Amino acid sequence: MAVRVRMAPSPTGLLHIGNVRTALFNWLYARHEGGEFRLRIENTDTSREVAEAVDHIQESLRWLGLDWDGPHTFQLDRMDDCRRVAAQLVADGKAYEDEGAIRFRMPDEGSTGWDDVVRGRVEIPNETIEDLVLVRSDGRPTYNFASPLEDVWDGITHVIRGEDHISNTPKQINIIRATGAELPIYAHVPNVAGADGKKLSKRHGAVTVAEFRRDGYLPEALLNFLALLGWAPDGETTIMDRDELVRRFELARVSPSPAQFDYAKLDWLNGMYLRGLSPQELGHRLVIWLGENGYDWDAELVARTAPLVQEKISRLAEFPDFAGFFFGDVEPDVTDLDGGGPMLAATEEALGSLEPFDAATIESALRGKADELGLKARQAFQPIRVAITGSKVSPGLFESIELLGRETTLSRIRAARDAAG
Repeated sequence: MAVRVRMAPSPTGLLHIGNVRTALFNWLYARHEGGEFRLRIENTDTSREVAEAVDHIQESLRWLGLDWDGPHTFQLDRMDDCRRVAAQLVADGKAYEDEGAIRFRMPDEGSTGWDDVVRGRVEIPNETIEDLVLVRSDGRPTYNFASPLEDVWDGITHVIRGEDHISNTPKQINIIRATGAELPIYAHVPNVAGADGKKLSKRHGAVTVAEFRRDGYLPEALLNFLALLGWAPDGETTIMDRDELVRRFELARVSPSPAQFDYAKLDWLNGMYLRGLSPQELGHRLVIWLGENGYDWDAELVARTAPLVQEKISRLAEFPDFAGFFFGDVEPDVTDLDGGGPMLAATEEALGSLEPFDAATIESALRGKADELGLKARQAFQPIRVAITGSKVSPGLFESIELLGRETTLSRIRAARDAAG
């Protein structure tokens, strides 16, 4: 039988990165095996909030490149089917009515076990499993009833999900067996934890796909990073594109140990991906990110700045602070200009009629002025950098001056001289 897996999020808000990592493992396994990856929304109502959450879920998956097979489905659409199965279980003596609800008769003796692809053999004593409510008194089926039935109806061959579902598995196995259906294979992957070892949450930093997108991470870098949370092909390879991830992914190599989300490592990896882009592609990504985040900056100028920032930033969101001086006025800190008056004056003189006005000629002229004044490079160039960028840290100074142009550069040099007195 061909592999068929699923992602079954609850539409309660923005998509958590831990759920995405588990979805990625499902997607990678399906694509590696030539199977199918299904998207099922585990909802019990059709409110506007649910509709918005479903849109967010789909948009997040599309942004990451996690395509699903067939139309997405809703748990709500199978409620009548669940109620019919519950009534049949009551008729068969496998369930009973209890204060308007329907409960499943769990076995009292022995144990319920399964061979978990990630964790090995798992056995749960049946005496620890309570009789499960299948249908509430208001007629709504419970998660632990609807979810395994849908896995059966959808032909799911492998249920790959987080370890927090281990306690649900024996309940769901007994329900599936009671209906006479075939069990799927189970694989419970480790939770994603923060640096403190606790389950990843907002106290650690960004936790939703929307937040990581807003913070300027590339989808391919985030995907690569998430794939390595609990899985590794060889313990050495770090950077892998989608095709390589699909080719090398093996479910059996997923570790049962908790996976730690290292934000610093993600920044490093994202920086590597940024530097691997062509300057043209980086410019394109920057223009898109700026537009999504409310910056109405000239797209052509953004593209021209891309080569200047490519080696300096690790996330697209760092671009406005790092290169914003190209797109608006600056207000340098006067204390950073202290002692820079002579060099600023010399710069104004050197650049006034310099031709050609390009980075190489600008550098040669300004180094000559620094030598005349007996200044080391840092002493000479810091006041110029602060004057034209408003910061001690910026893209290449001479390239920045060329891109800003003579008029803007000289205007800022004069303003800095006046401010410094």
